[in-house]
Amino acid sequence: MVYTKTLEVATEGNCHLVDITEQVQRAVTQSGLAAGVVTVFNVGSTAGITTIEYEPGLVRHDMKAAFEKLAPEHGSYEHENTWHDDNGHAHVRASLLGPSLAVPFSGGTLALGTWQQITLIDFDTRSRTRKVVCQVMGE
Repeated sequence: MVYTKTLEVATEGNCHLVDITEQVQRAVTQSGLAAGVVTVFNVGSTAGITTIEYEPGLVRHDMKAAFEKLAPEHGSYEHENTWHDDNGHAHVRASLLGPSLAVPFSGGTLALGTWQQITLIDFDTRSRTRKVVCQVMGE
């Protein structure tokens, strides 16, 4: 069986991290499935999904600092030259992170570690409402 739920997540942009673990767990619970896998997919090309230990140092500083080294906000991007906008770094960062994550579950519970949360990271230059598709498959 397959159950699909779309989440709406308010973000602030600029490397904003949002813990969406509870919403994903709720989608698994609503599916009525006991065991399987949930795919969590960000719709769009300037945000990504990962797991992290959602704690203040990592959320407020370390992730942003790491991505600033990989794809600097004020770097030179052909995307910006082509479209005359300011989010070339957001596209590169999102591509490096990736748009989706697969998480197994059993007993109706996500198989996450004690300090592991599912996180949406919005790299764009403005706030917005993101759509995240949770597709739950199992039995």
